Amino acid sequence: MKIAIYGGSFNPVHNEHVNIASAAIEELGLDKLIIVPANAAPHKSGLLTPRTKDRLDMCRLAFGKMDKVEISDCEIRRGGVSYSYVTCRRFKKLYPGDELYFIMGADMLKSFASWREPSEILKCVTPAVCARVVKEELRKYVVEFSKNFKSDIVTFGYVGKNVSSTEVRALAALGEDISAYVPEEVKNLIRSRNLYAVKEVWGVKKMLTEERWRHTVNVAVFAAENAPKFKVFEYDAIVAAALHDCAKYAEACAPCLSGFIPPENVPPPVMHQYAGAYVAEHTFGITDKAILNAVRYHTSGRENMSNIEKLIYLADLLEKDRAFGGVEELRELFKKDADKCLLAALEHQIKYLESQKKPVYPLTGRAYEYLKENL
Repeated sequence: MKIAIYGGSFNPVHNEHVNIASAAIEELGLDKLIIVPANAAPHKSGLLTPRTKDRLDMCRLAFGKMDKVEISDCEIRRGGVSYSYVTCRRFKKLYPGDELYFIMGADMLKSFASWREPSEILKCVTPAVCARVVKEELRKYVVEFSKNFKSDIVTFGYVGKNVSSTEVRALAALGEDISAYVPEEVKNLIRSRNLYAVKEVWGVKKMLTEERWRHTVNVAVFAAENAPKFKVFEYDAIVAAALHDCAKYAEACAPCLSGFIPPENVPPPVMHQYAGAYVAEHTFGITDKAILNAVRYHTSGRENMSNIEKLIYLADLLEKDRAFGGVEELRELFKKDADKCLLAALEHQIKYLESQKKPVYPLTGRAYEYLKENL
């Protein structure tokens, strides 16, 4: 028989997971596809993660009706961190005379050399890889794989949409519609069990315009997707992003600002960061100083910024709908070096203010000089 193993966090299962499974069965001529949700995936700590039962139930709902598919809870029952080489050994023993494949996306193939015991995996299974999004990337990674490993590899031609589980989690955290990204049954389960929901910040939406809320959601998605790069917990990133503009439209006489004492000599476009930190603490009950400071300095920046402050500052500036001159260059720089991107972003902000003959807020100037000296 031809049997393939398809493992992952499935946190949550989304439509592309299902499409890849269907394409693998058809294009590889599989007799069986085994879905193996991880108990705890390596390199994925700090994420919004529901109970293993919830992820197992999502897999059963998403894949359970597909022919030739079975769901295995072997990694969940084993507990601890889930390593693919252990799982591959297990199925090699169960199916010693069969052709075994391991389903991967191009992004997984790219990082394969850094996995635990990659050579042991290749003794048990043949990687079966699809491009997921861009065919050219797959060709490049296959060449790199062939240089590093003298092993067989097969590809199948599925190319789909760029959907990430992180984006789905961030949207669900803020109560947004995720029906375009996940199977209907999975969406209903997430909603009924309040999986990923960060309800403590849902009240922000009614304080903002529709356009500003859309920006806030984009900032949350960007922050969640890049939280690991800054070693920031996903929950903290989403909360700070959700609250960063919470006082954008609050009048000085608004009840949520009762007791707020505005700092002196703050330009109007900057004041909302201080008001936002006050509202985050006194209306939304946030006590984490790191999150409050990420809100407090998201517009101006400051010298010696913490990781979450850098993350929210850049997420606010680089989220997908921003369209100012130079934003694409900043996005490309961000992929290579976040601190250099931050320095360039501060320089961009200072030059813009100077071109408009507006004063540069002292914190912004000091943030730029500090990073320039210490980068």
